[in-house]
Amino acid sequence: QVRLVESGGGLVQAGGSLRLSCAATGTIFSINTMGWYRQAPGKQRELVATSSSGGSTTVTGAKSPYADSVKGRFTISRDNAKNTVYLQMNSLKPEDTAVYYCNLRTFYSTQIQEFWGQGTQVTVSS
Repeated sequence: QVRLVESGGGLVQAGGSLRLSCAATGTIFSINTMGWYRQAPGKQRELVATSSSGGSTTVTGAKSPYADSVKGRFTISRDNAKNTVYLQMNSLKPEDTAVYYCNLRTFYSTQIQEFWGQGTQVTVSS
């Protein structure tokens, strides 16, 4: 079965950087999207960034692969050979504090599956 394992979270002061990693194991269909979501205390889960298996900058039907709040600061990338997605986070702000979740959606014909990682805590101090 598919498993997603996140790493790289931690405590950092404002202006610092962190790099999150999400490694997927198991049988992964070639057509898929991987993305990062986050949920801050008392708030709803929100999309941070997403990337398709084709490597395009923008997922079809989406205006941008990044949330407005992170544009210019965060970069999502993939290593398909390692089935791993990364989120490079620079110029971190206290408002970036949240639990970050890795998400995988796979597409095969009409079959769509979704998987989630366990989450990794990112805390940015002022």
